[in-house]
Amino acid sequence: MTNKELQVIANEVRKGIVTAVHAAGAGHPGGSLSAADIFTYLYFEEMNIDPKKPQDPDRDRFVLSKGHTAPGLYSAMAQRGYFPVEELTTLRKLGSRLQGHPSMQYLPGLDMSSGSLGQGISVACGMALSAKLDNKEYRTYTLLGDGEIEEGQVWEAAMFAGFRKLDNLVVIVDNNGLQIDGPVDQVCSPYPIDKKFEAFNFHVINVDAHDFDALRAAFKEARETKGQPTAIIAHSLKGKGVSFMEGQVSWHGVAPNDEEYAKAMDDLNKIGESLA
Repeated sequence: MTNKELQVIANEVRKGIVTAVHAAGAGHPGGSLSAADIFTYLYFEEMNIDPKKPQDPDRDRFVLSKGHTAPGLYSAMAQRGYFPVEELTTLRKLGSRLQGHPSMQYLPGLDMSSGSLGQGISVACGMALSAKLDNKEYRTYTLLGDGEIEEGQVWEAAMFAGFRKLDNLVVIVDNNGLQIDGPVDQVCSPYPIDKKFEAFNFHVINVDAHDFDALRAAFKEARETKGQPTAIIAHSLKGKGVSFMEGQVSWHGVAPNDEEYAKAMDDLNKIGESLA
């Protein structure tokens, strides 16, 4: 796909995020919006997947380790054809397939139920090791938050992945610099993130999370890296695309009211018009 095509889809993903969280009256828009381009690239360009065969044993796997940004994942999956876009408005509703954190029991296409921060990367390591043991070609991708990597379990998993040389594993860190309690460098600084992953024998790539050329090059480099897992440190903007949410920690886990929803959709519609 061209960059423009990906940008158009990513903007629709952002609209879906805002719509879903507004309809639910709860959720996490900030980190979902910052990762929207990553979700878009993974689901429309990078991963070997087929919405019509969600249980294909040879499919690539994806684990959303920062499970609270499920609105971003759901919106990308809806755009990719896993379920109708209209279903996004059922987010967090009783009986909905779209729970506040991903639940693989309800929604085909989810490879892991997640939500407890730090655990997703461990599951992804298991998936990557399983592929190695079974001589399978599928790859495993996992998305973590920069606040999430303050969890000790993340580094236990990183040590395991590096030691086992899981070169079929790609760990992506959505480095938007903000977590629920404030700037990550003031809460419990994980910096330098790249050097920490390098210390665990990862091949590390720093990238602009909103530049599709940069993302394309990074994932290509990851596929070509042998003998090491790859960590992509994706430098992003929290709330990307919605003017009053951008760079604001207050929008980590708050739903927009009707007036804010209208303003957010106006912002995103203008972006869409600029891409037409």
